[in-house]
Amino acid sequence: MPATERTSGTPQPIGFSRSPLGVVGMVGRWIALFVAVVLFLLPFYLILRNALSTEADITAPDWTLFPKDLQWSNITELFNDTEVPMARAMYNSAVVGVLGTAGQLLLASMAGYGLARIPYRHADKIFYAIVATLMIPAAVTFIPSFIVVSSLGWVSTLRGLIIPTLFSGFAAFLFRQYFLGFPKELEEAARVDGAGYFGVFWRIVVPNSLPFFAALAAITFIGNWNSFLWPLVIGQDSSSWTVQVAMSTFVTAQTINIHELFMAVAVSILPLVLIFAFLQRYLIQGVTQSGIKD
Repeated sequence: MPATERTSGTPQPIGFSRSPLGVVGMVGRWIALFVAVVLFLLPFYLILRNALSTEADITAPDWTLFPKDLQWSNITELFNDTEVPMARAMYNSAVVGVLGTAGQLLLASMAGYGLARIPYRHADKIFYAIVATLMIPAAVTFIPSFIVVSSLGWVSTLRGLIIPTLFSGFAAFLFRQYFLGFPKELEEAARVDGAGYFGVFWRIVVPNSLPFFAALAAITFIGNWNSFLWPLVIGQDSSSWTVQVAMSTFVTAQTINIHELFMAVAVSILPLVLIFAFLQRYLIQGVTQSGIKD
């Protein structure tokens, strides 16, 4: 029986063999994928290797894949360091990350839903004003924000770290774009049952938008955890340091504590890796669902 031609969307016939160019292309893609994986994992390998090494192993002229004696005691040394309260810093970062993420999702989702669904003749103007704030560098607002926080007595407190960052114009923009594409039929059915705007939002929209909320939660938590400049300005006391501020203290003008710095980096990225591992399938889905709509 003569071999059938292969057309787009049809399975390969039995006995079909790839052309040399097809084999070369497949091998090239696998090589490119392997190189990309190596480049992606290389920083994590360096962090783990140096975190379990001594200062001499890190600065030695002869490079080894891993030191002969892994220094697991670096973990206890890190958390027993009296000059850098690492445990307290991780607690502060966790509180800032969780409460800041919850607050941003609550405020931004309500703002986005109001802009997308509640009829108001100035809704577009408010939306454009929110989008315009995205073009203002964050450093420009640091001085007025610090003056407000200082006047309220929130310097070196968790309130000063969390409350000024609760609203995100970018998150409100994404929620508004997402809610524009949310099925109106579900909302209309709830309205027939007598639900108001808030009832529809809380009982219908939120439960059916959990993947999008999870995607924004992952992105927001990672941003809050990695925030450095604002916690550095507000956290003037060591009891209010976050992880990023605490790690910066290992590098001073006099000394550089290399092995504790790498161990601190390894410990600090562990929560982010776990969150990304559990919520990675929501990230792409959430971003694709936030496409811009008229």
